[in-house]
Amino acid sequence: MKTSQKQSFNKSFLTINEQMLNLKALGMLFKNEEKAKNTLENINFYRLSGVWFIFKKDGKFQDNIYFEDILNIYNFDREFRLHMLNAIERIEISIRNRFITELSSKYGLFAHLDTTVFHNEQRHSFLIEKLKEDFKRSKELFSKHFKTKYKEELPPLWISAELMTMGQVSNWLNNIKARKDRQSIAKHYNLDEKVLLSFLHNLTVIRNISAHHSRLWNRKLPIPFTYPKFLHTKMNVDNKQNIYNTIVMCEHLMDIIDTDNVWKNRLEKLIVKYNIDRTMMGYK
Repeated sequence: MKTSQKQSFNKSFLTINEQMLNLKALGMLFKNEEKAKNTLENINFYRLSGVWFIFKKDGKFQDNIYFEDILNIYNFDREFRLHMLNAIERIEISIRNRFITELSSKYGLFAHLDTTVFHNEQRHSFLIEKLKEDFKRSKELFSKHFKTKYKEELPPLWISAELMTMGQVSNWLNNIKARKDRQSIAKHYNLDEKVLLSFLHNLTVIRNISAHHSRLWNRKLPIPFTYPKFLHTKMNVDNKQNIYNTIVMCEHLMDIIDTDNVWKNRLEKLIVKYNIDRTMMGYK
């Protein structure tokens, strides 16, 4: 829509009581209005609207939609994001370590500084400059120790990589020149390198959503990923934007990273605890 066709925002700020009246007028029901008011005192009205909008039709709430049901989903989403971050942390640390091992063993302690190892020289230069900035600002003990004792501008890869975010690790992996090196990292997880790199992009988006406390459980994800053929029967290939397929991939990676993990079981208990409609998450 062109700027000239847009209208000015002229809605008024609503007090808690006015918010309650507004919701009632739209057809929302309440089991305990005092508790609902207390919730609205602590959770932004607009934030909760990210959950209840799916229960509206033609501007009104559908029949029998209770505020407490909305809060139940909101609380599930909060715990679900933390559960996803738990897997993402484990996956990120593992892949970062495979990246360190693969390059250091083949190209030396400072493999990340060797331009011949990487495909795009301009991207490599950008990643190095970002790494230098992060190292300079770092207050980690390993950073302070290296700065004090050694003259090199950047530490070896096994130290430098600890400063990389998941998004940065993904970019470094994407820029490795030799496909056999990328493939060697991916094979540790029984994946093709294209599948792993595609999934890391997807996982970076989910990490950012979760870290910023945004709605995740039924969100349409902007970055689908390439699926491994051996997981096709588990995945919902007709619905590529929901979180379910990411969950399946996380389960696969977690089973490789830690054969004794209970991540899948804990997620199942979480869904049952809040009585969540799985189809809203993309489950088949």
